[in-house]
Amino acid sequence: MPYELIPGLEGVPIAESAISFVDGQNGILEYRGIRIEELADHSTFEETAYLLLKGVLPNPEELDSFKYDLTHHRRLKYKIIDLIKCLPEHGHPMDALQAAVAALGMFYPAKDVTNEEENYLSCVRLIAKLPTVIAAFERLRIGDDHLLPRDDLGYAANFLYMLTGEVPNPVSTKALDVCLILHGDHTMNASTFSGRVTGSTLADPYTVISSAVGTLTGPLHGGANERVLQMLREIGSVENVQSYIEGKLDSKERIMGFGHRVYKTKDPRATILQHMAAELIEVHGPTELYDIAVKVDEIVTERLGPKGIYANVDFYSGIVYDQLSIPQDAFTPIFAIARVAGWLAHWLEQLIGNRIFRPTQIYTGQHNVPYLPIEQRD
Repeated sequence: MPYELIPGLEGVPIAESAISFVDGQNGILEYRGIRIEELADHSTFEETAYLLLKGVLPNPEELDSFKYDLTHHRRLKYKIIDLIKCLPEHGHPMDALQAAVAALGMFYPAKDVTNEEENYLSCVRLIAKLPTVIAAFERLRIGDDHLLPRDDLGYAANFLYMLTGEVPNPVSTKALDVCLILHGDHTMNASTFSGRVTGSTLADPYTVISSAVGTLTGPLHGGANERVLQMLREIGSVENVQSYIEGKLDSKERIMGFGHRVYKTKDPRATILQHMAAELIEVHGPTELYDIAVKVDEIVTERLGPKGIYANVDFYSGIVYDQLSIPQDAFTPIFAIARVAGWLAHWLEQLIGNRIFRPTQIYTGQHNVPYLPIEQRD
């Protein structure tokens, strides 16, 4: 039977899912049917994570219980801290995160994925501990002591505290909280697919998340916001934007932070982040990076918008993180801190009526090639 090759499985449905929905033509993103704008305005990351995992918004008692569980599973065993201390200082935080997640699975074995209570605890541990891992690595690599989590701080505020040593102001806390909500899930992207493939083998959740983190390390998936910030700094001033962009377009080079495989209009997450960046500037003071970004957005939209190329989620997120004093190489790990909720939601969904992924291939090699003894080979 002949097969048709679809490179990258582009446009090929590989699962049914009720977790998130994207309408790329109209710029719509929903989690469990709720518009992302509504969640960014009214929800918190803890509540959104519950929504992704459980399928419904929690009532007050359920939310309090979930937040309590997350708060009391933030700390890392000292051997995990020792492992992080042994990692090379020049290594990328994403590699440190993948190593730590794999190690967590050895400390909290969860091999029986039919055990719903154990699955819930695994989800809580992973969502709770990933920020602690990233903050610890960032501090230890520069010679500072890691900071223990603070039970009196919420999820976003606690991460910023563990990273910087200072309790953030409410605007900064809200900004990071919104960023986490916006990155919580995005249908069947590469890392989510990777996690579901691993989960389909009935591997434990720590292995599933380690697989997804590894996929996110690839430059075609994660890290674009780092390169956006590099581009804005390379441009240097608002006056240079026009010539820089014209030069890129004339040489047919990609403009970082623009275009999306799904969205053919402005990414709704980019719009929210643009407003969030402006709010941070009102508190922290002006930065020319933001002015440069707005000008780039204006020119690129004018030139490429008719072709369906607009700003995506990565374009403004780097500016937000920079305003929060987050190291540039921690941008993608923050993506992982948020997306772990979505990955776990997809893992739980995969377990329902699970069937292992086993695609086929189109063989292009030879047949009936005789074995040639080594003394007769050139």
